[in-house]
Amino acid sequence: MKGYKVLARALEASADHIYSVPGFPVTELSDESGGILVSGEKVAVEYALGHSLSGSRAAIIMKNVGLNACADPLIHATTQGLIGGVVVVSGDDHLALGSTNTEDSRFYGELGRLPVLEPGPGTCARVIEAAFSASERFSRIALVRVTPELLFSEAIGETVKRGQTRGRLAPSDLTMKGRADLAESLVPGMFEWAERSDLNTIQGGIAGVGPAPGDSHIVTAYPPPAGLRECSSVREIGRPFVGEHLCLSPPMSVPEPETAGKRGYVKTFCRNCPFIPVMEILKEKGLQVISDAGCSILALNPPFRIALASYGLGTAVGVAARSSGVALIGDYAMIHSGIPSLIDVYEKGLPLLCIVLDNRCMGMTGGQVTPFPDQYLAWADPVRVKATERDKLSHLINRPDRPKTILVEGTCPEGRHHEIVEC
Repeated sequence: MKGYKVLARALEASADHIYSVPGFPVTELSDESGGILVSGEKVAVEYALGHSLSGSRAAIIMKNVGLNACADPLIHATTQGLIGGVVVVSGDDHLALGSTNTEDSRFYGELGRLPVLEPGPGTCARVIEAAFSASERFSRIALVRVTPELLFSEAIGETVKRGQTRGRLAPSDLTMKGRADLAESLVPGMFEWAERSDLNTIQGGIAGVGPAPGDSHIVTAYPPPAGLRECSSVREIGRPFVGEHLCLSPPMSVPEPETAGKRGYVKTFCRNCPFIPVMEILKEKGLQVISDAGCSILALNPPFRIALASYGLGTAVGVAARSSGVALIGDYAMIHSGIPSLIDVYEKGLPLLCIVLDNRCMGMTGGQVTPFPDQYLAWADPVRVKATERDKLSHLINRPDRPKTILVEGTCPEGRHHEIVEC
């Protein structure tokens, strides 16, 4: 059986949801697995994170150059955490046979502190379940790197039992630095995982990574197992990523994750923020939101605590569409990179309430003027409402049975600054 067929069966067995953005060399894998087509890789990762928050597993199939488009949520997920496993299967076109470059996806493992696995013909079936298990164990996205040498060659198929592990979101009392520290504290465990993985067979001589031939066979590409240093040389498909990272060692010490209580304060909305009524209505109705980067991220903090998670600029729409059903996003974040997800949500008719806080400025970065959002969102037929129209807001803020976008208009106060609340 060809490698892409073995991988497809493994994805069907281990994942509850599969999304794909086809392209060489993963088009056949996308078709064989029945992955749901989406408008872009970032949208697919957002959907997958939404499913994760709901406790289910999701996989995304894409090619190497597509991985660049979802770098922001990919890396944010490491510090914010997840619940159900999320696995990205990235097809690397190292000879540029159908691509514009020869990018090696494994470098995202180093950048995002992600577990990276590269299967060979004998480990194809087991590697997907192992990737989901690693994603849940370390509460971050796991990356599976595949190449034409694996996908279109013969591989061994077998039945693999699905695991029952779960990840966790970063505790809500941690500061953003505390979340980063907590994520880093799990990295030594990733080194131990790589060293003990039964997917690797280390017996000296020449080591082959993934489908590369060798006396020893390596699957955990990042972090690479320490035992690999005893091999005489390393063979790889594409760049010598593993060979260049043999000197890696786990962090010697990691600070205790910082809590808001230890720091002594949290930040919240400006004292005269025009959007306070939106937060109050959401809290009164018991609606949980996915917040975005920008001021909406403050919904994670007291006194409202209405946000479940936030995965970076422009991500709230896609994540919310597959989890809480309510996205809270600023006008700039929407225009910056939220629109592709909103388009896909409307095309699929997903039940989502998208609340856009329209203050015409970048509230977190100095108040720079943003473009008028209506000209970008007219196709969605949004409802425009002033933040002062509380009764109208209350009528509009409900979980819909189809996509609905609200533009809430408000003007930030002069001399605005986020309030500091002592803990």
